[in-house]
Amino acid sequence: MSLVAKDVPPGPNDKNTLGLLRLIAGHVCLHASMAGMRMAAPLWALQQGYGPLAVGFLLALFSLTQVFLALPAGRFADRHGLRRPVALGIAASMVGAGLAAAAPYFWVLCISALAMGGATGAASIALQRHVGRAAHDAAELRRVFSWLSIGPAVSNFLGPVMVGLLIDHAGVWVGGTVADRNGYLAAFTLTALVPALAWLCVRGTVELAPIQASHGASPSAWPLLREPLMRRLLLVNWLLSSCWDVHTFVVPVLGHERGFSASVIGTILGAFAVAATSVRLLLPMLAAHLREWAVVTGAMLATAVLFAVYPFMPSAWAMGVCSVMLGLVLGTVQPMIMSTLHQITPHAQHGQAIALRLMSINLSSVLMPMLFGTVGVVVGVSVVFWTVGALVGLGSQAAWQLRPRTPHLPVA
Repeated sequence: MSLVAKDVPPGPNDKNTLGLLRLIAGHVCLHASMAGMRMAAPLWALQQGYGPLAVGFLLALFSLTQVFLALPAGRFADRHGLRRPVALGIAASMVGAGLAAAAPYFWVLCISALAMGGATGAASIALQRHVGRAAHDAAELRRVFSWLSIGPAVSNFLGPVMVGLLIDHAGVWVGGTVADRNGYLAAFTLTALVPALAWLCVRGTVELAPIQASHGASPSAWPLLREPLMRRLLLVNWLLSSCWDVHTFVVPVLGHERGFSASVIGTILGAFAVAATSVRLLLPMLAAHLREWAVVTGAMLATAVLFAVYPFMPSAWAMGVCSVMLGLVLGTVQPMIMSTLHQITPHAQHGQAIALRLMSINLSSVLMPMLFGTVGVVVGVSVVFWTVGALVGLGSQAAWQLRPRTPHLPVA
């Protein structure tokens, strides 16, 4: 993959690979900071006596900003490329986490959540746009997005682990106790410093040649929604992202109902994450032999079947097997969605198209857990699994209709 402008002759393959690895590392650093704060802030709020409702509100703020800032961030990335949006995102993330370290009050943590969520989303849009534009064909799109999708999976592990270790041990190192104020301050400070490493990874990347819109100004993203392919893709993306949310929500409830310990429930969810990461490590090697629409259609049908049988699994081992299989299936989806998105969207609107996808995901993350909770109380959590599984199965028809017919959408 070439990470320089397409009108510049690509360099040696090792340099291109190194450039991609640096962008992935930058993505990991920025996302790990938010993932760490997303764990530390609720724990600190609980320790200060706030209840589950306040904690749920705090967690929702990490996604809420991205819903409203995604489109402006996409337009900004279309106009300014990679480094300026990423630099602004890094700065906002560092300021947000720094506020939490300087004044760890609940209302400050809310501001931190808004800042870090929006900053990470905006930087991710710029990174994904750059990587997609630098790819030269469909097989390369599948390959590079498979590699890039590993970043959030790794950061969701590294961020909470590093923050958790500091919370438990930093206070002890200075003569305090486990999980005392000093431990949390050290954790917040770490999340403020880690984004700086992202800039060290990204700053040397050569910008791609800018693309001028047909009428000078950046075209609106909303006409994209009039295109059938874009509507189908966003519908498929929303259905599959809801599957991640419902699995994260329902498994702890089912496990609690069946008397599983917290460590067992955590292991079931962890198996899902490991499986999703593992399959993304294999995808780059298979990219030339895959077709996006076929992979996504197969994933939706397999997910529908797994959701149908999941509530009938009687033991932790059986649920663990289902979790692994679901992780393998859903882990294939994001690279295929991103590859399709870049193929059906005008080059001048890649950033805004990515933003539309990000908006739908984060809006789902804000609203769906509340809907799942309401439905689960009324009719039981198993019905949530079966309902979402049925919707995903029906939605597989939209994925089948993503078969390529035209090279891209008309420029608005």
